[in-house]
Amino acid sequence: MIVWTIDPVAFHLGSLEIRWYGLLWAIGLGLALWTEEKLYKHENLPSDWSDKMFLYMTIGVIVGARLGHCWFYEWYDTGSQVAQYYGIDKPIHFLGMTFNYRNPYIENPFKLLKIWEGGLSSHGGALGLIFAAWLLSKQHFETGLVWIFDRLVIGVCLTATCIRLGNLMNSEIYGTPTSMPWGFQFNGDVDAQGNPVFSHPTQIYEMLYCLFAYAVCRWMYWKKEAYKYNGLIFGVFLIIIFATRFGLEFIKLDQEAFESDHLLNMGQLLSVPFVVWGVWLIVRALKTGREEPPRAQPIAKAYIKAHPDTDPAKKGKK
Repeated sequence: MIVWTIDPVAFHLGSLEIRWYGLLWAIGLGLALWTEEKLYKHENLPSDWSDKMFLYMTIGVIVGARLGHCWFYEWYDTGSQVAQYYGIDKPIHFLGMTFNYRNPYIENPFKLLKIWEGGLSSHGGALGLIFAAWLLSKQHFETGLVWIFDRLVIGVCLTATCIRLGNLMNSEIYGTPTSMPWGFQFNGDVDAQGNPVFSHPTQIYEMLYCLFAYAVCRWMYWKKEAYKYNGLIFGVFLIIIFATRFGLEFIKLDQEAFESDHLLNMGQLLSVPFVVWGVWLIVRALKTGREEPPRAQPIAKAYIKAHPDTDPAKKGKK
């Protein structure tokens, strides 16, 4: 059994606190960029593509994670003390229906900017990445978002690992009580008799399946050239990450009170569509077969755009 008393603050810069969570987010994003640069170089893609990808995806994942948390998890019973604190303690009556749960972020969107109050959702981050990839493909790559994700998810695994380590350093989002020898006592948790309560360190479990997903996706890319099967790596990633997340939620504490009386919690409900999408991507990729080279025409167009001196049309006019 482990008594976890780590300080969430890594160090100070004057009066500014640098917390492990934010630091690990930055490290994770840096590892993702480093990974993508290697992949893009391997495929001889335009040199500026990895920078564009990093910009779009960083904004997408942070904004999506924030919006996702506030939309999916910040619902409070109007009879609760939290609802009273936010001034949303009266039910809403609409078209003969009564709504006893309200969301302070929907009713006051400016609260979204209060990022210091915390709250990021991995599912929201995933949706943010999807939108960013679609936008990136539309404006620059013209390859389709699935092509982007076949390469992106390898770096995403490393970022997700760092984020879960950040959750561990914050002593947050952990599991139900356990008698296993690797149980952690978080935040000085004790039972009604004052005995220490040790819980599943689900942050570590999630780190392990993220590293497993990284190993599998990296092996598929470098050893099997699975990126030539459009959507195959992405599909495998979705199944490993979200099917494991679905199962792990059974031993995690509910993040919000409204989940307590549900058969499946919010994390599980949000994971199901991603698992289904992953299965569909794998079936489609195997049915379609190899693409050699993948998305050749848009990549060639993008390369010529980045290197005008290689344009055959211009060469012919000389």
